[in-house]
Amino acid sequence: MEIRLLLTDDAEIYKEIRLEGLKKNPEAFGSSYEEEAGRPPEVYGERFKGDNSFHFGAFEKGKLIGVVSLVRETGLKVNHRSNIYAMYVTESSRQNGVGRRLVGKAVEKARSWDGVEQIHLAVMSENIPAKKLYASFGFEVYGKERHALKIDGKYYDEDMMALFL
Repeated sequence: MEIRLLLTDDAEIYKEIRLEGLKKNPEAFGSSYEEEAGRPPEVYGERFKGDNSFHFGAFEKGKLIGVVSLVRETGLKVNHRSNIYAMYVTESSRQNGVGRRLVGKAVEKARSWDGVEQIHLAVMSENIPAKKLYASFGFEVYGKERHALKIDGKYYDEDMMALFL
């Protein structure tokens, strides 16, 4: 397995895995399949060019099987913080250490940024495997957002987690 930064040329395959995640696990993302299905791949490719955001992909035999994004806050009062977003591993690749490698790469990158002291993320409260993964890196729950998402009339709570570097 190879973990590497996603490049603008990866925009099409990123969109495919993003839409898969939004369709199969809608409760895990703030965005929706309906909102993103019509976006051109170039939108994602532009995100891969940022100085304050890094998007990592896990590849197995050339196939994208997992992704994670790390975004640094840019405001003067919050640039000591970064956030993990859009974490997803295909169902067939779960339980194989892919998520661990992706999160590890994001944490490693955050540690390399001068002045970054914290990494934040939100995870669905009922997603015990993901919460265990994040806790294994030292992330701690510091709050819960009740009814953070509403999908087809059902509410989902999110746990807010942080790692202090």
